[in-house]
Amino acid sequence: MTSLRAVFIGCVHSSLAMLEELLTVPGLEICGVVTRQASTVNADFTDLSPLARANGIPVFHAEGSGQDEMAAWIRDRGADICFCLGWSYLLNPAVLAAAPRGVVGYHPALLPRNRGRHPLIWALVLGLTETGSTFFLMDAGADSGPILSQERIPIADDDDAGILYGKMIATARAQVRQLALGLCAGTAAAVPQDASRASNWRKRGRADGQIDWRMPASGIHNLVRALAPPYPGAHALFRGAEVKVWKTRLGPGGPADVEPGCVLGVAGNDIRVQCGEGTLILERHEFGPGLRPGDYL
Repeated sequence: MTSLRAVFIGCVHSSLAMLEELLTVPGLEICGVVTRQASTVNADFTDLSPLARANGIPVFHAEGSGQDEMAAWIRDRGADICFCLGWSYLLNPAVLAAAPRGVVGYHPALLPRNRGRHPLIWALVLGLTETGSTFFLMDAGADSGPILSQERIPIADDDDAGILYGKMIATARAQVRQLALGLCAGTAAAVPQDASRASNWRKRGRADGQIDWRMPASGIHNLVRALAPPYPGAHALFRGAEVKVWKTRLGPGGPADVEPGCVLGVAGNDIRVQCGEGTLILERHEFGPGLRPGDYL
């Protein structure tokens, strides 16, 4: 088995889990970690420097430095390969070429389908019954390089973002271990993606998290579970203020002559709301005790 020196790049919770796994792989030496001290784009942000320093691994914090400096640091570490797992920033050609065996990337979807941003959120919003966990060799595109390892992840009807995130981490940890062993042994093979099958998910904005009560109850339910922790939550508007909604369940059919957004009933913490099709029961939310039947959201 060949010994490999690797630099790890990442800054989210799943990065931490995969770095923990790679630190136990025989024949693989993590010789450097690139991370960040803060992030405004990752709800699940995690600084990897405590784990790195606990293992005596040098750290490069990306803030305040350009990618050319990052590339030079990777070369100085003598890395054979890089793992870029959980990094919401495209790497420039210098970083992609800094290690002779390239950069292993990760995307939680079934590439070549569903490249792009927020893959776990979109999978839940769209009500998909499965998604994927894909490791690939990074190229100049976004999630477009040849595939090294891919597994399917089933999505249950009651999965929310936290549950699906946990499934993704468990799958990716097992995958990355086997992939690293294959890379050390020289048996890992990369298969080019079929570009004719590719699709892309767009970046979501804050407005995408606002509940539109004219939607079917099932669609709103999917939005709420998609934005559950570790993500920032869906929100409704009530009297001009944003109110978070964290958990819902589908309710019984509602009256045909009531407009969407009308509060049909309040029972304890449960609030039943008329939707464009069906009703939705808000189970966990930040509405105060003053909400009454007949109010409109």
